[in-house]
Amino acid sequence: MWYNKNMKEYLIDVFWDDEAKAWGAVNDEIPLALESDSLDLLIERVGITTPEILALNGKDASQYSLRFHV
Repeated sequence: MWYNKNMKEYLIDVFWDDEAKAWGAVNDEIPLALESDSLDLLIERVGITTPEILALNGKDASQYSLRFHV
């Protein structure tokens, strides 16, 4: 596996919200909080929105990786 020590890794906590009947993803460091009906769509949404949120918060949006914890 390729590893770049300069790349920031963000751990995304993923959970099922039984009350909302939806998957959720959160990370306080990005910051990120999303919901979706399907896990696949949630992961896709996290991948799309993360660089936008990082850039809006003045963080490097070019050198990062995401790790999901269910």
